[in-house]
Amino acid sequence: MKLKNPMLIVTDMEKSVEFYKKVFGLHIIMDFGANKTLTGGLVLQTLDTWREFIGNGDISFGGNNFEIYFEEDNFDVFAEKLKSFDVEYVHPVKEHPWGQRVVRIYDPDRHIIEIGENIKSVCRRFLESGMTPEEVAKRMDVPMKFVNGCIR
Repeated sequence: MKLKNPMLIVTDMEKSVEFYKKVFGLHIIMDFGANKTLTGGLVLQTLDTWREFIGNGDISFGGNNFEIYFEEDNFDVFAEKLKSFDVEYVHPVKEHPWGQRVVRIYDPDRHIIEIGENIKSVCRRFLESGMTPEEVAKRMDVPMKFVNGCIR
């Protein structure tokens, strides 16, 4: 068995497709009408058909208990670009204790989307700032093998 795709239930398919296209550059690769697969494997399903599938009308949005995670190599560029979109932030850019910068936003149905700085980019950023590989490993709480892999 293998995990295939995360699926989000959406109230307005066209609005959601446009959001993921505009903000993340995703495109439809399979279109079944009420179900669309986007590049990267994200699947969107209409609310009405989802209700039929599960036989239960009790569906809620905005529970803040789940997120879709993206990584970005050029985090600063993306964070600046994100300001040009009409998005609701869960929180602005922040830095985790291990040094990775992240921002979380809501999609049109209040699913949380996290965009994190690529973890190898974090390592390289620290190395380029003058930290030794040992200091980077300690700061990021990663093995030296990981740091050495980022140097290559």
